[in-house]
Amino acid sequence: MATKPKRTNARTKRVAWSKEHVRDLKAHSKSKTPVAKISKAMKRTAGAIRQKALALGIPIGHRR
Repeated sequence: MATKPKRTNARTKRVAWSKEHVRDLKAHSKSKTPVAKISKAMKRTAGAIRQKALALGIPIGHRR
């Protein structure tokens, strides 16, 4: 008899954006770093990176 996998109700904790994080994001934007790399470096989701960039009015990610 197979056991059910345990479900956890643990949610990811939101981390506030500090001045250093914003500075890093702007530097990544300037150097045209892909969002996936920024995401791994900053330990945030790609969506969070994109939303913050949109709020700051800085270009980020895919450029043609």
